[in-house]
Amino acid sequence: MLKQWRARFGGATAGAAGGGETELIALIAGGDRDAFQALYRIYFGRLARFLDRMVRNGALIEEIVNDTMLVVWQKAHTFDHSCKVSTWVFAIAYRQGLKAVNQRDEPVESNFELEAGDARQEPEHAIGQQQLQQGVGEALKALSLEQRVVVTLTYYHDMGYQEIAETMGCPVNTVKTRMFHARQRLKVLLSAHQGELL
Repeated sequence: MLKQWRARFGGATAGAAGGGETELIALIAGGDRDAFQALYRIYFGRLARFLDRMVRNGALIEEIVNDTMLVVWQKAHTFDHSCKVSTWVFAIAYRQGLKAVNQRDEPVESNFELEAGDARQEPEHAIGQQQLQQGVGEALKALSLEQRVVVTLTYYHDMGYQEIAETMGCPVNTVKTRMFHARQRLKVLLSAHQGELL
């Protein structure tokens, strides 16, 4: 199905920019299941990474992505082109993630220690990288949900403040304030890893 979509929209890749995605949304609004499958494949990985940082519960991620894409399927006809498709989809995922976090307020264990390192690296470097990754993960966990979302959308999804504001449904100045406080907090929390960051 994805090959058909690529052929149909001029060889666009999974990171297809606005035009192709806008056409997909229009097709989905008309009930086109192939277009929906193509959009699902484009967004599954991106949303999973975003939600992993947001909800910190691996078991919930696929469920929230599926809930998000169900809303996309049901509400595609309401897409009004006032923002990019990615902003619209991430805003839905953000709301679905908030709902999941509020419904299941339970601590979640980190799986950083389970992630395999690169066998080609020296053991000391691999251990240092693992400790740094764990430190960054723990520091992100210590941020408020809103700050964590702003940092994740900025650094892991390359969104600008305006797009983040649209995604989160708040003013741009609120996003800037959250990022300022997040950076200050991360600076303190990551001071133990300063040597590894340099």
